[in-house]
This record gives sequence, structure tokens and C-alpha cells, in this order.
Amino acid sequence: MPTNAVTSAIVKTCGLVQIIYTIAQSIGGALVLLMILSGCSALGFNSSNVTWNTYSNARYGFEFPYPSNWTVLNTPENNDGIAFVSPENDSVQIRGWAVNELPKSLTEEQHSEKAVNPNFQTVQGISGVMFVEVGQQVSSMTLTLTQAQVQYCWQGRSQSKDFPDYYRLFYYIAQQYRISRTGG
Repeated sequence: MPTNAVTSAIVKTCGLVQIIYTIAQSIGGALVLLMILSGCSALGFNSSNVTWNTYSNARYGFEFPYPSNWTVLNTPENNDGIAFVSPENDSVQIRGWAVNELPKSLTEEQHSEKAVNPNFQTVQGISGVMFVEVGQQVSSMTLTLTQAQVQYCWQGRSQSKDFPDYYRLFYYIAQQYRISRTGG
């Protein structure tokens, strides 16, 4: 079994629990994936048990909640985004960032083969792509939203053994992601 084998998953629709996934040489990874995706929503996550702060990005106009006791990691000088780390486990992190995209005419051919239909919607009503990747060491949940030639990204990540414990928290935060303007 290769040491860098990765189990990838794209959650198509959480309501119907339709899942497209590729298992790369790992029965253990498949079991973790099934445990995680069996609760394919934030149901059961009680957000009132957490004291929240909101990160707001002035450059790109996005925001998301984060637990108030999490610590800010180094922020980029260009203010593209931010990362927070859990006080209980420094391998548990959440990140938000944005980048300007090239005009569609320049990138249409490159992306036509890789297009993925939206499979996630924020509480604000913005559709995007949620990608869950379960690896042997690290697992992550990444949300990508695109508006007005700006790509907005949010990610929660942890060690794979801890990912089931953080999945609902990550999913809840992704649902709360907001874009307040078309970006910069």
C-alpha cells in the first residue's frame, strides 16, 4: 500500500447522501470516510455550545464564524485570508482566503475538463463546491465559491484520526460562510 494513498470524496448532495468517491488502496480510509459521510450535515452540531467570533476580510468582502478561543496563525501581508488553530490540538485548523481569477476566455479550455457542478449551498444561498478529502495522515473539507471573477475558499483540516470529531464543526462553519460584496 503506497504511503501517500489518499481517499477522496466529493459530496454531491448531503440531503440525499449521494457520494462520489475514489478509494486509493485503503480499506481503513474507506471506513473513516463512511463514518464521516454518514452524518453528511451539521445536524447534531449544537452551535450554541460555542462562543463565536466572526472573521471579516476587508479586501475580498467575505466572512465566516470561528470559535472565539482559536488562535490566529500568521496572516499574509496582502490580506488574502487567514488561518486559525484550535487551542486543544494544533493540527486542527480552519482557513479562509480568496484570489482573483483570470478572465474566463483565458482559462475556459483548461477548466472545461475539470468542471464540477455545485454540490453545496451556504445559508446565504450561494452555491459552490464542497470537497472532502480523507487521507491516511490529514483530512480536509474545502469549500470553493466563485463570484465576479473571485474564487473564495474555506477549509477545515485535521489529522485523519480526529476528522470525525471535527466534521460537523467544519460543515457548520462552511454553511455560515458569507460574501458581503463581489470582491476586490
